[in-house]
Amino acid sequence: MKVKCPTCDIDVVWSADAAFRPFCSERCKLIDLGDWAAENHRIADKTAIDNQLSEEYLAELEQEFMAQDNEFFQH
Repeated sequence: MKVKCPTCDIDVVWSADAAFRPFCSERCKLIDLGDWAAENHRIADKTAIDNQLSEEYLAELEQEFMAQDNEFFQH
């Protein structure tokens, strides 16, 4: 069976001998890894974001972390 390299579209034979499958080479594999690390690739989240709720949640988290820090330094 043949598959296309996700990075360069070269045909890759899918077998145990293909060390970098589905990529054609280590170079293409590392390019793809770099794209994931740079967040160029993402799994889409279809959940709608409520910005107001998000801001309120972040404010609550910030208050909790500040309280934990204050308790830590009091002991």
